[in-house]
Amino acid sequence: MEPKKNPKADLTKNSSLYFVVGLFAVMLLTYLAFEWKTYDEVNNYDISMNVDDLLDEEVPMTEQIKTPPPPPPPAAPEIIEVVEDEEEVEETVIESTETSQEEEIIEVEDVVVEEEVEDVDVPFAVIEDVPVFPGCEKESDKRACFNSMIQKHISKEFRYPRDCPGNGCSR
Repeated sequence: MEPKKNPKADLTKNSSLYFVVGLFAVMLLTYLAFEWKTYDEVNNYDISMNVDDLLDEEVPMTEQIKTPPPPPPPAAPEIIEVVEDEEEVEETVIESTETSQEEEIIEVEDVVVEEEVEDVDVPFAVIEDVPVFPGCEKESDKRACFNSMIQKHISKEFRYPRDCPGNGCSR
């Protein structure tokens, strides 16, 4: 059987090309629409030097309204009377709420003032004399003697509990 359509009339043959050309045309029109610039015409001024006198108009005269002056202040009284205050004002005493009535009041002479010992922080760089362990005063290498004596003291005085190494005890 023979196809009824003519092969030259096939429209789907170049449809992708037509789609791309149409897309290009739409994009070109959109780009031109965004880039289109218009300018206002600014040539609305007079180039000639003919200046019209706008000040030739008559300015109407206005009447100045005179306001009356303010009234003078009232006269001060000539005799000043002094009135004594006869009412007695009762003063209210506000008691402190910080102490109770049962608290014993200490006389000032009974208070003993203790002197505070100020803790002075001395920088490490300022210390001139190195600490010496008792018994290392006569040694030539005081630092080595100090370290060995401290190690002996720690091993002698500090004991780790027997049941802790296997149980994961920590101090």
